[in-house]
Amino acid sequence: MSMNNQLLAVVQHIESERGVSREIVLTAIEQAIQQAARRNRDVTNDLRVVIDRKDLSLHVYDTLVCSDEDTGPGFIPLARAVRYNHGNPVKEGQTIEIEMPASRLGRIAAQTSRQMIMQKIRDAERTNTFSEYKDRVGDIVSGTVSSIGAHRDVYVTVGKVEMVLPGKERIPTEDLQVGDTVRAIVIRVDPDAKGPSVVISRASGKFVEALFRLEVSEISDGVVEIMGVSRDPGYRAKLAVRTSNENVDPVGACVGQRGSRVRSIVDELHGEKIDIVRWNEDIRQYVAQALAPAKLESIEVDPALPNTVHVVVSPDQYSLAIGKRGQNVRLTTKLTGWHIEVKKSVATLSFEDQKAAAIRDLAETFSVPTAVATQIADAGYLTVDVIVEGDEASFMSATGLDEVTAKGVYAAAQAVAALTSGGSAGAAE
Repeated sequence: MSMNNQLLAVVQHIESERGVSREIVLTAIEQAIQQAARRNRDVTNDLRVVIDRKDLSLHVYDTLVCSDEDTGPGFIPLARAVRYNHGNPVKEGQTIEIEMPASRLGRIAAQTSRQMIMQKIRDAERTNTFSEYKDRVGDIVSGTVSSIGAHRDVYVTVGKVEMVLPGKERIPTEDLQVGDTVRAIVIRVDPDAKGPSVVISRASGKFVEALFRLEVSEISDGVVEIMGVSRDPGYRAKLAVRTSNENVDPVGACVGQRGSRVRSIVDELHGEKIDIVRWNEDIRQYVAQALAPAKLESIEVDPALPNTVHVVVSPDQYSLAIGKRGQNVRLTTKLTGWHIEVKKSVATLSFEDQKAAAIRDLAETFSVPTAVATQIADAGYLTVDVIVEGDEASFMSATGLDEVTAKGVYAAAQAVAALTSGGSAGAAE
């Protein structure tokens, strides 16, 4: 295979496999060979490398000073210079550009240029990628998992571009394998990154928004507006929507006939539950919608604490309003931007009914079996507040629970109490 054919094969391979245009490849090769060749003591810094764009022949030119007095690198005798100048006379001190055999560049220059070429190709790839995706932040892309790295980072090939799905941007409940097809949203494009310059996410709330824009024509058309998203990736999300069109039900549009639209998004998110909330400028109405399906007895805006509402629910609705491990109230806090304090109304039930309700609340709040919840209630711990009033050791001793279960319940009770204590923990999350 001739030099031209070899070069053609390399260029075609890079074009097809790396997605870099032929002109960029040829320019990179010229610059790399030129830089490497200039390290040769027998050439000058004016050395120039040109690849013919038609036949891919390689041409090397150097600029020399015509002189019979000075000799060595950078000089050429007058008689020899005349031959290179097509027989035309030359003068002492005149410069002339001559073509020299590429073989004179030497093996070291060839090896060095190979390294430079690959670096320039990588730089060109990065530039191309940045140009293609810098305006696509927020777009959904689809690709194939090519490899899985450290810290659960996943590398996804989209077309000819390798992107990274960091471990923290993955849905915790899904197990991705090499060869899987995945969709994600572009969240960042970094031309200076050492690894893939396009970062994608499946855990971002923006991904849920983008999926609804794709699935719900009323959103893409601007008839229905997304007002906010809060999300616990893999488990539950809340989406607030509104419309100024009285003939359109924004919640119904997102749900679709028989739930078809929202179901396709839930399938994409591998079963993550999605609550679609009707946005309301009245924060009391907004909170009531967001805490559904819990039935609230009253909602009051705190006159002293900014962005704080007090919600009162009956004892049998308390665990539903809070959600498992405080998830429902936490997501509502994120969605509305208001701190939400949930309290039980004064009980009017008999002690037996109160205890039965408490057992149900404990079982649901801490995700424990009824038997464990009964054991906690029998020890006198009927509410989260009562649990956190004492210390962990006392709780473990009184309930007789094994160490792992007792510590888990106690830690969860502290977390729930922090969310409903009227402090800033809920709003900070």
